[in-house]
Amino acid sequence: MMTNHSEFSVRASGAGSMTHAETYLAQVGEISRLIDPRAVEDLARELAELRARGGRLFLLGVGGSAANSSHAVNDFRKLCGIEAYTPADNVSELTARTNDEGWDTVFAAWLRTSRAGANDAVFVLSVGGGDVERNISANIVQALDEAKTRGLKIFGVVGRDGGYTKKVGEHVVVIPTVDPAHVTPHTEAFQAVIWHCLVSHPKLRLQPTKWEGTALR
Repeated sequence: MMTNHSEFSVRASGAGSMTHAETYLAQVGEISRLIDPRAVEDLARELAELRARGGRLFLLGVGGSAANSSHAVNDFRKLCGIEAYTPADNVSELTARTNDEGWDTVFAAWLRTSRAGANDAVFVLSVGGGDVERNISANIVQALDEAKTRGLKIFGVVGRDGGYTKKVGEHVVVIPTVDPAHVTPHTEAFQAVIWHCLVSHPKLRLQPTKWEGTALR
């Protein structure tokens, strides 16, 4: 679901007098209100089932979403005991495939080499989710086609209208658009909000985080 619901209540209530920080943070609050919590709960349930059947989780992202994928892999492995991987953690393979085979196929080839199968799932973190017609994030699009061929479930946290990820995925959280000028920072920021919600979910978390278990002094 894409919404410009809030070009937004902040602007309608005199945003001209607001600083950038005030506007941006108010938009963050609006996004939090608009996200469907049921979609996040569905993801938590699916990830718990993935772990129970011994499946692996493959996270895919580009740019800032690649860095988020790497962080999320750490959290899913350490806190939730889910076997998780991302191609962003192996820059040698990623650049070798890009150099020799082309950027568009790097993620699909990585899934094939990983022998990804129906027990596993792909988790896309992306601002646009991939676009076939405009050939945007073609590596994500081709990876999703590979995943569908191999029977993997497709999860995601994406922005805009969800793109190809939303079209072919089973459980995809779409970050609402409240300001077209801030789609990328809002989406990448809320990728972190959603995965941190997941790894702290009682259905998923097995290990406590350090500071919550440390007494204040």
